[in-house]
Amino acid sequence: MFKLVPRREPNAPMLYATPFIAVALTLIAGFGLFTILGKDPVQAMGLIFIKPLASYNSLAELLVKGAPLILIGVGLSIGFRAGVWNIGAEGQFTIGAICGGSVALGFYPGGGFWLLPLMALAGALGGMAWAAIPALLRTKFHANEILVSLMLTYVATLLLGFLVHGALRDPDGFNFPESRLFQDDALLPKLLPGSRANIGFLVALFAAAAAYVYLERLMLGFQARVLGQAPRAARFAGYSERRIVWSSFMISGGLAGLAGLFEAAGPVGQLVPSLPVGYGFTAIIVAFLGRLHPVGVVFAGMLMALTYIGGETAQIEMSLPSATTGVFQGMLLFFLLASDVLVNFRIVRAGKPLAPASAPAAARLTPAA
Repeated sequence: MFKLVPRREPNAPMLYATPFIAVALTLIAGFGLFTILGKDPVQAMGLIFIKPLASYNSLAELLVKGAPLILIGVGLSIGFRAGVWNIGAEGQFTIGAICGGSVALGFYPGGGFWLLPLMALAGALGGMAWAAIPALLRTKFHANEILVSLMLTYVATLLLGFLVHGALRDPDGFNFPESRLFQDDALLPKLLPGSRANIGFLVALFAAAAAYVYLERLMLGFQARVLGQAPRAARFAGYSERRIVWSSFMISGGLAGLAGLFEAAGPVGQLVPSLPVGYGFTAIIVAFLGRLHPVGVVFAGMLMALTYIGGETAQIEMSLPSATTGVFQGMLLFFLLASDVLVNFRIVRAGKPLAPASAPAAARLTPAA
């Protein structure tokens, strides 16, 4: 029998190797899965991970899918570094789309250069307002922010459905549950001609750079990192937990709301009940796969976007189930969490005596004469 024994210090090389190990294990498990399904695993893997990189349109779609994942993942990583578990980014994404889209519909059919910035501001504020609910309940009543933020996701989805069936429904849409198509001034400018890629991807990269500065160069970011790594030390130093909780929720909620507005004003072009497609939940995987670091989140977001595009391609060309993408993302998260165990624990045989402390460690534990 074996057991897990905590390490005195996390294994630093393993900390950065685990994302690559998780990806490799996911590929191996994918081969086995496709073999069981009776599909050619080599062909399936090529469709999922290679073919999306082989054409202009597919590369453009990677930017479309990657932008919201990076935006949301960056915001979540800031909160997770501080020990603030915002699991409701999908709801903040939805509310941001509602608020920003409502601005576009309120000025329909008019507009101007000012309309899109106003929509972006409304989307970010909407996401922040929705994130303020779990922030308030945690700091005021010590409620569990995981449950509160998660449950609010379903409220936001139902609210979107209610509005597109009612107040925001297109009066010329033959009673379909959808809003008007946004006017030209309310749509994001294209990043690549002849594709759906828009400037939302550039905003996502800017957000990642800003998050790096926030975490590594600003005092509030330093305090957030200390609170997440050593809560007692942060309290002893006088850092305000309330302030850090609120700032983490406001940043993550604002970026999620902005991502929602970009989705509505970008590839979708209107408000529809199917607008939330799970980016808020997938971004949790993105944040951890990127080791909660803004640069890592960018690469992780593009990898998850690749699974979206490749999964859809494999579904069409090989008649695979629609859950293919979700299965791959779930396996990736499972293997990542399993690999992370080796960062903080080592496997030893049960009953085997542990190695004595090293000389420096023993010296530190021995009181001075």
